[in-house]
Amino acid sequence: MSNPIGYPVFRTTDPVQALRVARQLVAVGDERYAQAAQVSVDIELRTVPDVLRIREALPDAWFRKEDVEDWTRDPSDPTGLHAGVHAPGLSSDPGFLSSHLPLWASMLDQPLGSIEEEFAALVGPSIGEIYWSSLVWPDVPDREIYREANNARVSLLLNSRSLELDERSGDHTVLVHVRRAHRDGSELRHASWLAEQIGLSVIGPPQE
Repeated sequence: MSNPIGYPVFRTTDPVQALRVARQLVAVGDERYAQAAQVSVDIELRTVPDVLRIREALPDAWFRKEDVEDWTRDPSDPTGLHAGVHAPGLSSDPGFLSSHLPLWASMLDQPLGSIEEEFAALVGPSIGEIYWSSLVWPDVPDREIYREANNARVSLLLNSRSLELDERSGDHTVLVHVRRAHRDGSELRHASWLAEQIGLSVIGPPQE
């Protein structure tokens, strides 16, 4: 079982342009399997107004905490925020929300094309991610590149350059994910070929 490795291929301050490029990369995938593709989104929320705004805009979102120290202090999870709270069940009390910031909101495994534009417009200055999975990269035998499904993904990092979403930036980065193969050069070759299909190239070191 391998793990995916992501290569940055595009960076811009324009989220609309970043989303367009990410979708072009998604379209490089084998069309026969396009219906199986899914998209997930995630956003960090650091203020009460942001939490309330996203709760209203994304009523199917789930809200959670990523504070490991909080889990250690109270593993019983009385708020439900360790496991995740569905938007309709999330308290709107400002005092409660402010005591648990930052919160993260996510929607996982949505149909392709169902949420991307709306989410990109909602993110604003917050750190967020749009993540496409269940893709299939095609065979390219003459380049020694072979069909890949398990690790075929595309990520759009909004206001961050790190897949950990732990570093803020003033731009947005698109990464293409391929199968990690023990640094034998095949990962970079595969990522480069995928980027070439939409006129791009790898622009930085890989992330895992």
